[in-house]
Amino acid sequence: MKKLTYFAPIALLALAACGSSTDASEDATADTVEIPADEAMSGVPDPVADPAAGIDAPVDDMAPVETTEDVGDAAEAAAMDAAAAAEAATQEAEASME
Repeated sequence: MKKLTYFAPIALLALAACGSSTDASEDATADTVEIPADEAMSGVPDPVADPAAGIDAPVDDMAPVETTEDVGDAAEAAAMDAAAAAEAATQEAEASME
């Protein structure tokens, strides 16, 4: 019976501590987050492009556009250079083994 008197208050405190809990997802709903943010931003003007940023550069100042043939030729040349470098490395490795 003495053991019951020791554990009863502890059990009651544990149950009392679990009695109420708040869920964070209930606190952050659209009504509590988005509406105050929209109200705070109501007097702010819409964003505009900065003409000094140079985003809208004239077509003449832009780099020339390569055609698909130019890109293909460059890729073929790079592949040939890589193959030649691989062949040279293979020959050098075979020569060093002899």
